Amino acid sequence: MIVDIHGQGFTVTPALAEHVRRRLGFVLTRHSDRIQRVAVRVGDENGPRGGVDKFCRIQVHLIDAPVAVIEDVGAELYAVIDRAADRVGRVVVKHLDRTHPVRDVARHGARPARNRREPLESDHPQGDIA
Repeated sequence: MIVDIHGQGFTVTPALAEHVRRRLGFVLTRHSDRIQRVAVRVGDENGPRGGVDKFCRIQVHLIDAPVAVIEDVGAELYAVIDRAADRVGRVVVKHLDRTHPVRDVARHGARPARNRREPLESDHPQGDIA
């Protein structure tokens, strides 16, 4: 799984990049065979003014499924990354379940066919009626 991490308005430190990779690894490893790449943008919209303006935008490019995009904003960047990673994990599962209904059959079991009935002998009369 390829993870691209970019900072907007500041340089991404090795500790921050490792935190992002670790959190995404927790939620996306199970589906890594269906993921082409992950693009992460982190930034501070207001710069040095402070406030609730740190953001994390995660795009997960899936194989044979739509792109999963999540954005979260908050005051603490590490908490914002954690929330966004958790949310993108849930969204990826939804996207994959929508594109592969076969997985639902495996989870819920095969359902009986509707309107199926065995032909009765009276449906096909054969000769003498007593």
